[in-house]
Parts: sequence; C-alpha cells; structure tokens
Amino acid sequence: MFNWDKRVTTLFLIVLANFLGGTIVLPTLPLYSSHHFDALPEMISVLLASYFLAQFLAAPVMGRLSDRVGRLPVLIVSQLGTFISFVMMAGAQSLWVLLAARVLDGITGGNVIVAQAYMTDITPRERRTQALGLIFAAFGLGYIIGPAVGGLLAAAFNDRAPFYVGALISLGTVLLTHFTLDESLTPEERLARRAAGHSRMSPRDILANVPLVLILVIGFGAQFSIALFQSTIALFGEAVLFKGYTQQSVNLGVGLMLTGIGIGQFITQIVLIRPMVTRFGERRLVVIGAVLRAISMFSVAVIASPVLVGAGSLTLLAVASGIMMPSLQSLATTSVSEDISGGVLGIYGSATSLGVIVGTFLGGQIFAVSPNLPYIVAGSMLLITVIPALILLRNGSTPVAGGAAA
Repeated sequence: MFNWDKRVTTLFLIVLANFLGGTIVLPTLPLYSSHHFDALPEMISVLLASYFLAQFLAAPVMGRLSDRVGRLPVLIVSQLGTFISFVMMAGAQSLWVLLAARVLDGITGGNVIVAQAYMTDITPRERRTQALGLIFAAFGLGYIIGPAVGGLLAAAFNDRAPFYVGALISLGTVLLTHFTLDESLTPEERLARRAAGHSRMSPRDILANVPLVLILVIGFGAQFSIALFQSTIALFGEAVLFKGYTQQSVNLGVGLMLTGIGIGQFITQIVLIRPMVTRFGERRLVVIGAVLRAISMFSVAVIASPVLVGAGSLTLLAVASGIMMPSLQSLATTSVSEDISGGVLGIYGSATSLGVIVGTFLGGQIFAVSPNLPYIVAGSMLLITVIPALILLRNGSTPVAGGAAA
C-alpha cells in the first residue's frame, strides 16, 4: 500500500498551492491581455505559448540539475520565478512586459517536474503511478478552487486582482518548501550522479529506447489537444457559451465551469486510479484515457450549454486525463534507470511542453476560423495518439535503459 508520510503531505500541499496560484488567472489572462492591451486572438496564442516555449527549453536542464544538485534548491528557485512573474503580470503596463513575465515563469517553471522527481525518489516503482497521481489530485483540487476564485476576484475587484493573489500564494509555497521539506537525494547520491554524468540522455539514447519514444509521442499529442482547449476556452465562453453576458459574468462563468475539471481530477486520483491500475494496468489506461479525452473534446464542440459543458464534457476530460497522464509519466520513469529519473521527467516535460507550445500557438489561429474547430482538431489528435498507445500496449514490459553521458 502507498505510504502517505509527512513528505508526501508536504509535497501535496506545495503542488496544490502552485496549481492554485496558476489556475486563479486561467479564466482571466486571455481576456486581461485582450482588454488592456488590445491583443488579438492570434497574439493571445503567442502570449500563452511563450510560457511553454520557455519551459520546453528549460525543463530538461531543470530535471538534470535537480538530479545533480538536489530537488530542494531547484524547487525553491522555480517557485521564486513564479512569484516574480505574477508580480510583473499584475503591474504590467504593456504587452511586452506581460510577455516577459510569461517567459520568466516558463524558464523557472520546473515546479511540477521537480516535484514529480521528488515523488519518484521516495516511491517504489510498483506504486509510482499512484504517487504521481497525487500530483494530479493536487492539480485537480487547485482546479476546483482556482478558476472559481479567480473569476470571483475579477468580478468583485478587477482583472489584476487574481495576479496579486497568485503572487501571494507562490510566495507561500517558497516558505512552505524551505521550512517543511527535506532533500530527497543524499549528498552521496548527488555526488555520484555528478561524477557519472548520468543525468543526461543523448538523442541516440532516447531514440534507441522505443517505449520511451512512444511515450513522448503520446505525451506530445495529449498536451497538444489540451492546449487547444485551454488557450481558447475563455474566448469560446465569451463568444458561444456566455454570448451576450456582461464581462464580469463571463469571467465568473468560465471560472465556475472549469471547476468541473478539478472535481473530476480530484475524484479520479483519490478514488479511481488505484483500482483501475490494478485492474487494467498502466498501458491500457493510456489507451482508455486517450479515447475518453477525444470524446470529451468532440462533445465541447457540439454542446452549447455551459452547464452541460462544465458538468459533463469537462468532468469527462478530467477523469480521462487523470487515468491517462499519471500512467504515462510512470511508464516514462520506469523506461530508464533510477539515476536519471529527474532527467527523463525533464525530457518528458519538454515533449509535453512542445505539444502545448504548438497547440497554444495554433489555438487562436484555429479559433479565428471557427470557435468550434479547436475542439474538433483536439479530439482528432487524441484519436491519433491511440495508435502509438496501442503499440506501447502490445510492446509488453518496458526495458530499463541507462543514460549516456553527454
């Protein structure tokens, strides 16, 4: 049985606080940039994608760095970057400052990657999916609270208020990490990893590891689809679901609607993930999750009711993501040797970030053609990812491969 000790509790609270700070601004950032800086949908896509482009470039470095110098210092630095970025966004007087803040947050946005690496350090392989699922449970709980609070703050005060609250929450995570969390890697382990240089996989190592390549392809497609959704749902809400409503009502409505994602994520990780892994196995859950995610995306495109989208489509999306993504990440960590667990999570993070970059960048372009089209494209991409997922399922057990020094 999974051992929920003090470290797990602290890590859960840290990740929860990080996601809470991030999701508070989710329903307001696209509209904030549009109303204050006259940003068109295409530019909003660039703004949103800039975070993930920076994260794509920085994630492998953050993962390898945490392998070599320890999880704790990297986690604290990344959280400080998030705090500074929120302050910059709250006080932004131009679109370029907003863009710079997003890039800074992306560069230091290794919070979740390092938290996942920490979790793998303290969890045996056979319990890793359940342990990584706790990260998604924290994400889900943050999604329940964050968007609703963000919408309420924007409606009650102004659309800069969510950024200030996000900054306070981020600062709180820095203090929580510093005072309550111990380093998960011993000095001897860090020294051995620095001496061996095994924190880095070469492109040849990656391509030679067929299961890992399949996992990276699936991760890219899965996050490409979710990025199309995330980058356009506020605009879709304004144009379709809440058409004719006041701006305050749109902010509040989108925030409350997104709460369905959080509810589904949280319930999935607390109640469903363990028995489903036991019954179906991680590879089958990746296939099942991809299919259910596709259905949820297609349903957003054809349902015009905010209640049905929030309670139905987005809850299904959350449950599907909750069984698919922790399983995929667990398979990534078990596709390589233990001494490069942080590094491979960085590589996995880059693959998923690349999917988010492309999906976020294209989201506004596709939305400009038709408000419903992003969700049709997203559902189609998820159906495509079923192919490598089935290959991964047929591949059998994942071999453990070591990393080569660069």
